[in-house]
Amino acid sequence: MLRPGRAGPWTDGSMHPESLLLVTLDSCRYDTFARAAVPNIREVGPLVRAHAPSYFTYASHSAMFVGFTPGDASRTETIVNPKYGKLARLDGGGTKSRGNDRFLLRGRNIVDGFNRAGHVTAGTGAVRWFDDSKPTSQHLTRDFRHFLYAGNTWSLARQVAWLASVVGGERRPVFAFLNVGETHTPYWHEGAAWSPKDEACKPFSPTNDAEKSRERQLACLEFADRTLAPVLRAFANANIMVCGDHGDAWGEDGLWEHGFHHPTVLEVPLLFRTSPRPA
Repeated sequence: MLRPGRAGPWTDGSMHPESLLLVTLDSCRYDTFARAAVPNIREVGPLVRAHAPSYFTYASHSAMFVGFTPGDASRTETIVNPKYGKLARLDGGGTKSRGNDRFLLRGRNIVDGFNRAGHVTAGTGAVRWFDDSKPTSQHLTRDFRHFLYAGNTWSLARQVAWLASVVGGERRPVFAFLNVGETHTPYWHEGAAWSPKDEACKPFSPTNDAEKSRERQLACLEFADRTLAPVLRAFANANIMVCGDHGDAWGEDGLWEHGFHHPTVLEVPLLFRTSPRPA
């Protein structure tokens, strides 16, 4: 459901430094990202080979919305290892803070916590777990002050424009969430040379094609990088995290897509940047 906002363009570095932009590249494999030409996303920070908190969208985002973002448990670095220090920690949730978390929030999840902290919260999702007309999705969507379900997995340009209309030019701190669908099956973006009906990665299908899946997800990721550029520039002086929520299997061990434990499904890219914490 579209909840209308106010008009406002993206302006480089315009967002309040206490703002946070969380972008999830749905189903994006780490190896796809590692070989992609994605200069705008790479500007966010170093690429981390991370493990997703779960193997499908709903569970992974549920975990991220309580502070458990993808990470590398072998490294004692804040945010790289969310067990050591979180991007956003909920007071009273799990272990106590070591004092090294970027945001410490009070609420039932980080969206509610940012609302209580005075942030403007706006989110947009592409995959069906974010269809806020369905009761199942309310867990993920209900706490955003503004929310847009894109209706399909190839509407990133419209999502970016909608987000700009809601928070572009906003002077207050913002928590903005954007779930990118192009990297999810059927791996298609606006203007692509193939049809979205020609699915190369589908559970239990006899016509799956690993090479098509590999090249199409790569093309969709590079399209997403170009489309996200103005949003990333607007948050350049604020906090940004870009990550996969899970990956996909492309025939490894006879498995396809996601929704099960497998190394290819759990290995995802993670990049982030933080602004200095207020004194």
